[in-house]
Amino acid sequence: MPTYPDSFPASRRLFERACKVMPGGNTRTTVFLDPFPIYAVRGEGCRVWDADGQVFYDCINNFTAMIHGYGQPEQVAEVAAQLPLGTAFGAPTESEIELAELLIGRLPAMDQIRFANSGTEGVMMAIKAARAFTGRPKIVKIEGAYHGSYDFAEVSLDSAPGNWGDLPASTAYARGTPAGVLADVIVVPFNDTEALRAVFARDGETIAAVLIDPMPNRAGLIPARKDYLEAMAQIARDAGALVIFDEVISFRLGHSGAQGLWGIRPDLTALGKIIGGGFPVGAVAGRAEVMAVFDPTSGKPALPHGGTFTANPVTMRAGLAAMRALTPAAFTHLESLGDFLRDGINAALARLSLPGRCVGLGSLFKVHFTAQPITDYRSVYPGPVEKRRLGAFHRGLLDRGVLSASYGLFALSTPMTRTDAAEILAAIEDTLGEIAREG
Repeated sequence: MPTYPDSFPASRRLFERACKVMPGGNTRTTVFLDPFPIYAVRGEGCRVWDADGQVFYDCINNFTAMIHGYGQPEQVAEVAAQLPLGTAFGAPTESEIELAELLIGRLPAMDQIRFANSGTEGVMMAIKAARAFTGRPKIVKIEGAYHGSYDFAEVSLDSAPGNWGDLPASTAYARGTPAGVLADVIVVPFNDTEALRAVFARDGETIAAVLIDPMPNRAGLIPARKDYLEAMAQIARDAGALVIFDEVISFRLGHSGAQGLWGIRPDLTALGKIIGGGFPVGAVAGRAEVMAVFDPTSGKPALPHGGTFTANPVTMRAGLAAMRALTPAAFTHLESLGDFLRDGINAALARLSLPGRCVGLGSLFKVHFTAQPITDYRSVYPGPVEKRRLGAFHRGLLDRGVLSASYGLFALSTPMTRTDAAEILAAIEDTLGEIAREG
């Protein structure tokens, strides 16, 4: 069994090279690992190989984007067919119409869609669209929720106990964030209808939209209550504000995403990750009335939007193949694997008398090392013991051939079988046993 970091000399050497040309040897903070990250060489199905020739079950799948794992034949064929025809043009292609038609067909509340190059851009354009449509400056977002690398969306991403209170203060995530950004973002606790009602009573006339991920990853991967989402939609509507669903991750929960599972009709939806078939992609979809802010047919639109590689045909073709393969049967398979692993992990935690809980839905789950009821970001905010156990969990799984996110997130892929899931569960049980023995 390999032991991190001693068994990874090739990755160590690559990191040393990277440090000479990139700050901290890093171009994506999310993949950094101390003392160095593991460098991937290739992927196949639900497995990846690293620079040292070691193989891992991939349970992060490029942070949820690779829902079909690696080398899915239909996606490979579509990309291979497109490459000799051209990878990007200063003109639209039929492929963007086809992917738009497919996605709009799966999102009953959405009339039109517009593509971008990342989930961050999808969220950014949704926020800007809400402002352009309402003429208002402020947004409301959930404490601890991640919505990409956009100043307004990052506010209170790592909110700490010192600024919680009944209504948390809006705090900067990145140093140098302008005070004006903080002033235009109102932060509320998750699943708290009364807090939402209070901020709309106070600031409703200036609020353009509520931005919410219905199962926010960084805020704990805790599903929103249906009554909370229904109340949110009504409160926003009564105030003339919009509801933005960030489904960049949660769209992998079902054929019509989280909004289909919960039966909620948002005004705008941000998409990304799985809709690009492993290539860079983002999108914003919405009601035709709202999406008209992008319409250039009568002159300069209320919200101009471009992008050199937006809707490039390689991404569009790969996305079409990926989404066509996400049939109802595929979602049933992923949900079955997710239930098996969530139930197995919770049983192991109970058997070991180790404080913790595995939460999530469908193909997503997350492990929290806490004994208290899990309800929101604050309830899973890790103290020193929880941080130590989470680090030991991540590294213990690396040593047992399982890749997960350093913060406890797991994302499954369609090539995984029940046998694969059983082997992943065995590795998790073994790691949890080790943590329990260490105390």
